[in-house]
Amino acid sequence: MNELPTRKTPAKGVQIDPKQPTILWVTVCSRDRAQWVAQAAVKELLHDIWLQVATAWLVGDYLLMPDHAHFFCALRDPRFTIERWNAFWKDRFAKCHSEEAWIWQRNAFHHPVRSIEEYREKWSYMVHNPVRKGFVTSWEEWPWRGRVHDFSW
Repeated sequence: MNELPTRKTPAKGVQIDPKQPTILWVTVCSRDRAQWVAQAAVKELLHDIWLQVATAWLVGDYLLMPDHAHFFCALRDPRFTIERWNAFWKDRFAKCHSEEAWIWQRNAFHHPVRSIEEYREKWSYMVHNPVRKGFVTSWEEWPWRGRVHDFSW
């Protein structure tokens, strides 16, 4: 049997369909999966950057785990690829704190969300991540989540 090759790096680019919203579900990890992401200072800094500076893609719901972040984002300015935007907000993040260990992995994984059903599936997976890991018994207890922008399908 032929085995399919596995992807070692994230796929580049996003296909834009003018007939539907361009919404991505993104996962970005800390470098070497270091355990610094789920904390108040990181949450506040990311929220501010995504709200005020990095607005070519609008972040909706997000959740921070100890070593990675999940979020939904919607295209606002088609001049900026998802890769360029990810690099931009990571750069802003790095310049706005003095913690040497707070470094993001170079790339991010993104998945296009093609339907409201798929959006709900990804949202459920995201918010239940801390429950699956045993950090909380109910997703509502996890303090390291939020929403920057409201957008609908």
